[in-house]
Amino acid sequence: MTRSIILSAALLAASVTFAHSHDEKALLQSPPGEPYVQVSDVLPLPEFIPGLGTLFVAPDKLPAGPFLSYDHEGKLSATVYMTPLEELKNGTSYDNLAIGNHTVSSVDIYYNAGHPGVDKPHAHIVLYHDAEAKGRLAE
Repeated sequence: MTRSIILSAALLAASVTFAHSHDEKALLQSPPGEPYVQVSDVLPLPEFIPGLGTLFVAPDKLPAGPFLSYDHEGKLSATVYMTPLEELKNGTSYDNLAIGNHTVSSVDIYYNAGHPGVDKPHAHIVLYHDAEAKGRLAE
């Protein structure tokens, strides 16, 4: 488990370094537009998930994401990756993951046993885009 978290952290560092370029301004406010879809519209999940917010993902980027996380006001607050532990353990790497915003104030990495959309155990890697983001997503 510890090895998987360390591997996930290394993956995160690589993804921030080699993130795809995109128009960040287009993603700052919900909805982000194509190719992103609102997760709650396609999976049996609530529109706002406490701790993660309102999530959008490009379906072809599953399972890792990025998932764009918006607060109740529609402000981009975090970029979330969901990396299956089994795949990491078996050597799968997720390279050149995009990020919603190049400003990152803090990062959380934690275990999740699985949920609709990413049913296998995985790591949530959450890049918060400002100092207040975590608090706004918790409500």
